[in-house]
Amino acid sequence: MVKNLIHETTVVKKAVIPAAGLGTRFLPASKAIPKEMFPVVDKPAIQYIVEEAVKSGIDDIIIVTGKDKTAIENHFDRVPELYSVLEEKGKKDWLKQLQEIDNLADIYYIRQKEPLGLGHAVLCAKKHIGNEPFAVLLGDDLILSDKPALKNLINVYEKHNSSVLCVQKVSKSEIPKFGIIKYKKVNGQIVVEGMVEKPAVNKAPSDLAIVGRYLLKPEIFGILEEIPFGKGNELQLTDGLRILNEIDKLMAYEIQDGQWLTVGDKMSYLKANIEYALKRPEMNKELSKYLKNSVDLI
Repeated sequence: MVKNLIHETTVVKKAVIPAAGLGTRFLPASKAIPKEMFPVVDKPAIQYIVEEAVKSGIDDIIIVTGKDKTAIENHFDRVPELYSVLEEKGKKDWLKQLQEIDNLADIYYIRQKEPLGLGHAVLCAKKHIGNEPFAVLLGDDLILSDKPALKNLINVYEKHNSSVLCVQKVSKSEIPKFGIIKYKKVNGQIVVEGMVEKPAVNKAPSDLAIVGRYLLKPEIFGILEEIPFGKGNELQLTDGLRILNEIDKLMAYEIQDGQWLTVGDKMSYLKANIEYALKRPEMNKELSKYLKNSVDLI
């Protein structure tokens, strides 16, 4: 097992976005369209993730894709024919939006050839990340906030030189849906003591659930290379984090000024669309009126 810490640099400039999942919860829609490309109002979910990384100071992004995920690559690529049409029709605002997408960041793609779990997807990025700290952002988790949530994790990392998990309090009824941390507070900071995956309410060590944002030291790669595959022949990132926590301090940042929205299932996806739309000035009034009228009719 990994014993010696190899981490040197403290500057976080790279991020990994695992996007190789099959999206079976959204069939039949996800048969032809990657779930990461499903729109939340008018942007694909993965664009919000990339924008959060960029706003947090990340300029080098690795998207781990799978079979039939070329739509993701196409979205962040230039489309000269479309640009020409928009320019001819005087659609300057739309043209500007598309050009901004082109220039968001340096985006690279790595193929996960088999769906072998989140830990394996992260491990696929090892050669590109090298000996640097890096962020992991899961495409199922959006954080609606005026400030980029990932930046808060980077701040904790830079202050304490520690890998960091993102967490948020959940209700008792939601505890069995998520990974839950055991922790203690030291000088106001959350120090992780353990993790339990989807525990029963009466066995949960706390009500702090792990959100799909991680700031990790490169030691995690050596750990993931050595631990065995688990249930379903998948390599679990949580198993690697438990071992990382044994050889080095693992901390957590609790979301204080943002709303965690999951888009991993149909109902959560619908809720995310509503919440994001309500934040749009041009939609808020009409949508609020519609929702109120709908409630009155029930």
